[in-house]
Order: sequence, then structure tokens, then C-alpha cells
Amino acid sequence: MVRIGALAAAILAVSLYAGDSNPDSMVPVSVLVTARAHSNTPAPQVTPEDVLVSQNKQRLPVTALSPRHGEKALELWILIDDGSASSFGTQLADLKHFVLAQSPATQIGIGYMQNGRVEKVQPLTADHALAAKAIRLPLTMPGISASPYTALTELVKHWPEGAAAREVLMVSSGIDPLYGNGPDDPYLESAIDTVQRAGVVVYTIYYSGAGLFGHAYWELFWGQHNLAELSDDTGGKMYWLGFENPPSIAPYLNDLDQRLSGQYLLTFLAKPESKPGLQSVKIKTELPNVTLTGPSKVYVPAGE
Repeated sequence: MVRIGALAAAILAVSLYAGDSNPDSMVPVSVLVTARAHSNTPAPQVTPEDVLVSQNKQRLPVTALSPRHGEKALELWILIDDGSASSFGTQLADLKHFVLAQSPATQIGIGYMQNGRVEKVQPLTADHALAAKAIRLPLTMPGISASPYTALTELVKHWPEGAAAREVLMVSSGIDPLYGNGPDDPYLESAIDTVQRAGVVVYTIYYSGAGLFGHAYWELFWGQHNLAELSDDTGGKMYWLGFENPPSIAPYLNDLDQRLSGQYLLTFLAKPESKPGLQSVKIKTELPNVTLTGPSKVYVPAGE
């Protein structure tokens, strides 16, 4: 198939949907999406014509789609819950190997979640050896994070814009000592809202917390539920092995590597409301054996 230039694709997209909406009243929105082949092999190249974006069951014009890997900068924060079990020490070598293997264009930061904030032991840097060196054993103090979700919120709110892609790999039990068990955790909801507004993608790895509190059934259930909701709503993925800690997180990190290499910056036209805010969208592709994932909500500026 002959690829259409970005300008031609935008004109075609607008003309296709001109009957449904007035393009002049729509605003461009850009989000990070990930293409993944069902057979666990590298996804095929995706073009703008392969992407379907809908809002309130109406298809929206896709104006641009460009590969992120190797072309556009990535800023990646690795956040580790300082209340994680001491056995996480056996995973440090794999985590350091993952950091060292990243693209030279990727800036990596290392932080530990404690007391509702992130201790940034290594700010974002392109020196991957420096970032790997900063990874240490968690303090293994039960409940020290206060809430992993308030820590994530604090990080994202103070994360300057600029990079084409901003992403987080978060290692935690997901348990929220501030809120406890049950649905509608306000700290989780605030984190998801903040992350979606910023266009950040969050990947999570479940790893149990220290102490007896980190092994109670309902705490484990809601902790994993919250991690899954956080990742699903921001376009990422949660990795877990039931209620058990994985023997090795290397398979998770290998999968994450493939996902990072299959990312695109997607731009489409959305219908603005009188005030800026988050709007629900559905992003998918009709390519066979390929899944396209993105955030469940995107930030749309107000209309004029």
C-alpha cells in the first residue's frame, strides 16, 4: 500500500467525516497508542487509515500517526514502592539490565514511593549506567508509601511537558493504606485523572508489600484491581502472577520492551465542549491479529 503524506491524510480524514461533524469546530488531540500483535511477535506497521477513533459512537477524523520508537524522545520514570517485600532484591539485576538496554534517546528517572511522594534518587537522565546504579533495595517498611497513587499524582503534576512521550513503570502491591479496601478510591481516581490530562502512560508490576498487611486477601484483591484500572485507563498494562510474586520480572520487562517499540503518536480531531476537560474515546484498529491500545479518556481543549 502506498502511504499517504500527513497533509493528504488529514485532508482525506476531514472529507470522510465532514457529513457527521463540522471540522472547523473540532480541535486536534494527540495521544500515545501502542500496537501489539496477538502472536507475541512485533506488530506490523500501522497507518492512519488503519486506526479507528470514536466518541459517543461517532467516528472521528484521524489526521496523523507517526512511530515514536527511534524518532521521538521518551521520558520514563521507574517508581518502586519503598514498602515492597525484601524479596524484591532478587529482581534488581533484571531491572538494571532493562534500564541499560533502553534506547540512547530515552531519559530514565528512578524514584521510590514513600509518604505520598516520590523520592527521586535519580532525576531523568540519558546516562543509563547512572540510572541503573541508583536502583536500590526497597526499605521494606509496611505502608511507607502512604498511598502509591498520591505519589504518582505528585510526580506527574511536577513533570514538565516537552517530551513526545512520558511514561511510568510502577512496581507496587497497589494497596492504598490511606483509603483502605473497596471501590471508588479517591486517591486512585485523582491519579488517573491527573495522568490522563498529562497524556502519561502507566505500566504496573504487582509485587507484594512487606508485613502481614500486604498479604491479606481483600487488600491483595483491591490492590491488584486498582493497579489494573490505573494501567487500563492510561493505555498501559498491568503485569501480575495471581497473588504470588513472580520468580523473575524479566518476562514482564521483555514484553514492555516490545510495547515501547510498537508505539505511535496519534493525532485526531475531537469535538470540544464549552470547557476543557477529559472526554471518553475508543481507539482501535481493524488490522487482523493486532490490538491498538490507548487511554480511555483524553484531554480536549475548550471550543472557541
